[in-house]
Amino acid sequence: MNFIPDATVMVQFAIATVVLTITPGPDMTLFVGRALSQGKAAGFACAFGAMTGIVFHTALVALGLSALIVASPQAFFVLKIVGALYLIWLAFQAIRHGSAFSPEVTGKAPRSLARNWATGLGINLLNPKIILFFMTFLPQFVSAHDPHAPGKLFFLGLMFILLALPFTATMVIAADRLANLLKKSPRITRLTDYLFAGVFSAFAIKILTTQAK
Repeated sequence: MNFIPDATVMVQFAIATVVLTITPGPDMTLFVGRALSQGKAAGFACAFGAMTGIVFHTALVALGLSALIVASPQAFFVLKIVGALYLIWLAFQAIRHGSAFSPEVTGKAPRSLARNWATGLGINLLNPKIILFFMTFLPQFVSAHDPHAPGKLFFLGLMFILLALPFTATMVIAADRLANLLKKSPRITRLTDYLFAGVFSAFAIKILTTQAK
């Protein structure tokens, strides 16, 4: 199977993936926030949406489209603006609607799993830092002169998802269990809403300051 990289490459890729997975980002913030407010099913739906985005980014790298996006100042600028606005909108939603634990919200129908999946997909696709990351990260493990490079890139992209899944699942499950404690303290719950809003806003600022290299 020519699309499978060498064992040494896979070990190096696995180590790098684990380190990068445990680094906080807007995706993880979304998973944890939704698990806290709506339960682990919602958290996993957001996570699977983001993982779908990873497949898309891998395809962009394999086809060389990521390089075109980064090479175009106009396209990269638009992507940054849209991505930052999306994160700011999520921050606004956190403050405006608050946690699903609050009495005024519990009467409303929760977001569907499909909607949470779409939110996870959107936050992943609209993050220019992820495009930069995959454009510079994946190609390091595949030779540009390898005739099987596209297949190996797809293999590594799927491997990234499989390696990230246990850590993501742990965070979502832990947040779901923590939610039971937060239900007993509305004040802490509301502070949590502002915390997540602040984190999303901070990531929006980071996206706006991202430079194509």
